[in-house]
Amino acid sequence: MKLLVLDGNSILNRAFYGIKLLTTKDGQFTNGIYGFLTMLKKISDETQPDAVAIAFDMRAPTFRHQEYAGYKAQRKGMPEELAQQLPNLKELLHLLGYPILEKEGYEADDILGTLARASREQGAECVIATGDRDSLQLVGDGVTVRLAATKFGQPQVTLYDTEKIREEYGVEPIQLIEIKALQGDSSDNIPGVAGIGPKGAGELIRAYQNLDAIYENLETLEMKEGMRKKLREGKESAYLSHKLGTIYTQVPIDTRLESYLPLPQDKAAASRLMAKLELFSLIPKLGLDAPEPSASLEDGEKKDIMPVKVMAEGAGLLIPLQEQGRVDLTALYEGEDLSGLLIPLKDTLYAVKAEKAFLRALCGDAKIVKNIHNSKPFYAALEQMGVPLKNLGMDTLLAAYLLNPSSPEYSEDRLAAEYEVQGPGAQSEEYPKAAQAALLPALVDKLTLEIDKNNQGELLRTIEQPLAQVLAKMETAGFAVDAAGIEEYGNGLQIRIDEVQSRIYQEVGYEFNVNSPKQLGQALFEKLGLHTGKKTKSGYSTSAEVLESLRYDHPVVEMVLEYRGMTKLKSTYCDGLLKVIGSDGRIHSRFNQTETRTGRISSTEPNLQNIPVRTEQGKELRRFFSARPGWMLVDADYSQIELRVLAHVANDATMIEAFRRGDDIHRITAAQVFHMPEQMVTPIMRSRAKAVNFGIVYGIGAFSLSKDIGVTRKEADEYIKAYLAHYEGVRSYMNEVVEQAKEHGYAETLFGRRRYLPELTSSNFNLRAFGERVAMNMPIQGTAADIIKIAMIRVADRLNQEKLQAQLILQVHDELIVEAPEEEAQRVAQLLTEEMQNAVSLSVPMLAEAQIGQTWFDAKE
Repeated sequence: MKLLVLDGNSILNRAFYGIKLLTTKDGQFTNGIYGFLTMLKKISDETQPDAVAIAFDMRAPTFRHQEYAGYKAQRKGMPEELAQQLPNLKELLHLLGYPILEKEGYEADDILGTLARASREQGAECVIATGDRDSLQLVGDGVTVRLAATKFGQPQVTLYDTEKIREEYGVEPIQLIEIKALQGDSSDNIPGVAGIGPKGAGELIRAYQNLDAIYENLETLEMKEGMRKKLREGKESAYLSHKLGTIYTQVPIDTRLESYLPLPQDKAAASRLMAKLELFSLIPKLGLDAPEPSASLEDGEKKDIMPVKVMAEGAGLLIPLQEQGRVDLTALYEGEDLSGLLIPLKDTLYAVKAEKAFLRALCGDAKIVKNIHNSKPFYAALEQMGVPLKNLGMDTLLAAYLLNPSSPEYSEDRLAAEYEVQGPGAQSEEYPKAAQAALLPALVDKLTLEIDKNNQGELLRTIEQPLAQVLAKMETAGFAVDAAGIEEYGNGLQIRIDEVQSRIYQEVGYEFNVNSPKQLGQALFEKLGLHTGKKTKSGYSTSAEVLESLRYDHPVVEMVLEYRGMTKLKSTYCDGLLKVIGSDGRIHSRFNQTETRTGRISSTEPNLQNIPVRTEQGKELRRFFSARPGWMLVDADYSQIELRVLAHVANDATMIEAFRRGDDIHRITAAQVFHMPEQMVTPIMRSRAKAVNFGIVYGIGAFSLSKDIGVTRKEADEYIKAYLAHYEGVRSYMNEVVEQAKEHGYAETLFGRRRYLPELTSSNFNLRAFGERVAMNMPIQGTAADIIKIAMIRVADRLNQEKLQAQLILQVHDELIVEAPEEEAQRVAQLLTEEMQNAVSLSVPMLAEAQIGQTWFDAKE
């Protein structure tokens, strides 16, 4: 028989500190639970135990505290964000059938020791899982320790048997008690012998075996008089430490190993609790089924099963749907083409073919409210068929994103579990989405209540949902690219890359793999002897930060930086873009509405928002994005949108007045920060003031600012203080917005978009500081994101209203690009500027400037 015993508190601590904070949307912390269960599964899979016991400490003092008042006296209590996870973890372990052991007066270590002894006596194998090395003294005679750790969010386990301990410590496992008695243990406040550390303690025990042998022969043993004196004076402390450090193995608990065989699991309840804690990824990993949406029904009450009825055509559904006034649509696709719909109506789920006449009648009927999960592909498919979609009620994907912008996914199943949505079931081999379709009406109703409770209805209906239609059209339209030009440019880059690589070899004196951090580190720091303070286990750090700090120390560093920039440009953009050009010669990027926590739109396949613009080589790529023959690109972007939003939300009179006058805000700031007339501000002063202006938006500190602009930390601190003294409204805003976020648990944009900030309640200073920076920045960055979305919707509507052929094709941060026939270009430039500037009314004017060009490069310069 094999028994697995876990040190509950130890593993929970390792999980909590090894994994970034995870929370539910209402702020419950869950990272400790997630890490603990992940670790438990990993160790169980590796050891395949027959029985499992999990031991926890109790709050009551133990016999060690009674023996020595200073025992663990310096330890702080469990941080609140960890303590609040313990009850849920124990409840989950109980539901999963794991026996939990606690005994007042003893520690979890003592329970581990007692079960290890019992296993030996009963001829069984015992595996101890812990994050503390204290239990290594128990190893031997069928007892092994799995030392658990969490690195980069992943569980790691090291096996310790007798041989491993001999190899690492040079003693037998039981002798680790003797070593600790001499060296002490600062984490438990075990005193040991003053002046003897790990090295000296190890040498003494390897030489003389144990405390008794040392003290019985202390005056005759060969050692330095200084050591003898320390041992003589520390004898009482040594024996006290020996007692404190010895794991007790006679705790009065049930030692029958069969008592720890798996207990019956309540899988449904465990699954529901995990869903409530939003630990959805763990549910299948632990062999559980997704929680039944109607699991909360009274026992004995059966869940309704909705039959699936296939209809050759859907015309017969129109009248009852009109009477109902709403339809909850689940779209079925073949590739990107719409193939059918699943429509729940009363007590039946109808499967209808996507026939154009029916779609036109249903989707074009403005009296029927349409609800759907993920409207963007639906809009795109209908657009291809020439079918309008009128009166979209709710897109549950976008509603769920607004309610919980930090969630990793928004599937219907997850949302039903997360919001405990009850509804009928449905099963169909032919239609795998039947279950989700049957639940959609209940999910719509539940999310409507949640959205209304958050006052986010207008944000959903006037910004996010209309934007989905705009993005669908942009994806369909795509952006024309010159494939031959990109290929030729890439070939030219490769020639340049090869030249720089040869020069690097000449400077270093031999050939090596420049892309290998290890080989590059050896070349720079061993062969060339450059100074570095950073060395990792795998070699020297050659991060961008390290190389930037060495840029002027040797010519080869500049070459390596140039090499890296060009290879990234070649592989990511030249080679990468060529792979995603469609058969129509255009790149059709995917625009994501639900990826970022601030509300910004992101772009994938490819990410056109990341095309480099700061280097001349990167800018060149824009030459290969062009308008089709006879058309032009109209490109407009906002001027300093985030600073203008800051001026408004902070209600800073000085900044507002500067923007209203049309002043150069960076020059004005420089004049104030450096205490001189505007006409005497130099370009470098303006540049530094610009860094302060934008840094303040991101809650920048003196340390980061000093690195960004190349000044001392003291100078950077003075710049920030001078800035905040000048812009008093900004200073007040930064304090007030953090306090509001702490009070409410979230930061919010002008339009009601929220970002929840559990970090603000963390006991960890760094996490709290991060939360405060986000609280300052999110209302600004998020409001800017909302404004550009409003502008996109207004531009698309205006183009449609004026019956222009021009179409919006790209959004990159604060920049919009419209492709227009040559004869419409000037009109579109005016229209684009107007709609962007009038998208929102703030206390400062919004400025946007449009340019026209054949290529993206031309329209941007």
